[in-house]
Amino acid sequence: MRRIHWHWTAGGSAIAEIEQDSYHEIISPDGRVFVGDFPIAANVPPLRPGNYAAHTLNANSYAIGIACDAMAGATERPFRWGTNPLTSVQIEMMLKRTMHHCRGYGIGVSRETTLSHAEVERTLGIPQKN
Repeated sequence: MRRIHWHWTAGGSAIAEIEQDSYHEIISPDGRVFVGDFPIAANVPPLRPGNYAAHTLNANSYAIGIACDAMAGATERPFRWGTNPLTSVQIEMMLKRTMHHCRGYGIGVSRETTLSHAEVERTLGIPQKN
């Protein structure tokens, strides 16, 4: 693996089936880590439609998707946290899981290797849907 992409699900406080299909790990508001339906190795090319964690448009190859189950009803402009804002426990666990995967897969920490979904287009030059 070469990158880790951070996400929020735009979901409520319960893990939904679509979230398990899309991410390798989902972190609940209390910091529990739920494993997604597809193993990390499923994101090694060639990717087979419906058989990998499709978390980032055109950028899933060699990428681990970690999501915080949060931000239901959030808006970007003007910014509003929604009904299920990120918790400090989620953020701490996301960083711990990032560290775990960086060490385990030999991923160096940089702007190009550990980034949020919102940074993918600007940093990697891979267009994303707005």
